[in-house]
Amino acid sequence: MTRPVWHGVHVATALPFHDDLSVDYDGYAEHVRFLAEGGCDGVCPNGSLGEYQTLTDEERARVVRTAVEAAPEGFHVMPGVAAYGAAESRRWAEQAAEAGASSVLLLPPNAYRADRRAVVGHYREVAKAGLPVVAYNNPIDTKVDLTPDLLAELHQEGLIVGVKEFTGDVRRAYEIAERAPGLDLLIGSDDVLLELGVAGAVGWIAGYPNMIPRATVELYRLAVAGDVAKALPLYRDLHPLLRWDSKTVFVQSIKLSMDLAGRRGGPCRPPRTALAPEQAAQITRETREVLAKGYR
Repeated sequence: MTRPVWHGVHVATALPFHDDLSVDYDGYAEHVRFLAEGGCDGVCPNGSLGEYQTLTDEERARVVRTAVEAAPEGFHVMPGVAAYGAAESRRWAEQAAEAGASSVLLLPPNAYRADRRAVVGHYREVAKAGLPVVAYNNPIDTKVDLTPDLLAELHQEGLIVGVKEFTGDVRRAYEIAERAPGLDLLIGSDDVLLELGVAGAVGWIAGYPNMIPRATVELYRLAVAGDVAKALPLYRDLHPLLRWDSKTVFVQSIKLSMDLAGRRGGPCRPPRTALAPEQAAQITRETREVLAKGYR
């Protein structure tokens, strides 16, 4: 049986900028190929890690096209299609389909604290674009919680095929499975990878594979196989870095780790600012410790 295109490790890609903060499309294409060679299953351009909120419409569309064109056969592209309005999100989903993407990742409405009817209507509109929709639950940032019963309603109506679960509450994995059988659980934050992997996740929308794809893909495979004995030592080694994925400065953190690993992370666009010196020193130390152990 062919595995659904949204399964496996999809990297929420960091977006490289030139020193003048224009988008480095050639560098981004090279990064997509690097992740494919590192064993990842796909990429998610235009997520928060890709700083989509700072991109112009043309930049955002070109990033998706660049990812699709750079992707080798069998390597999937799941663009983020978040927007303030449902009609705009639908247009981004249609653009993704036209570019050749295989699925999309969709936050709930986030311009205000949307109620249940508004959330369902939002997903109904975007589903009209025709691509499989993975919901993204991040109530920390959006203030809208896709609770297990709401996910069940969205899934039963055929609006979503999976959920990127970012709350950090690993107990939700079991309630989602009970209330929405058949809805695919995707790990949403790097620092609960093992817990959600053994709880039945079938995918990971990931941050730190931007830096060390091979080691993190190995960790994911061990976790979803339930091989805790082999996964746990690796998880402990990587966890000091993985937990930065859940912090406010996650974009700057991952980009700094990439720079230290010889990848192009580079600067962020405003309003993100440089890391505080103590944060940069800690990430530098933890990154070098991981690299010194041979993880790549």
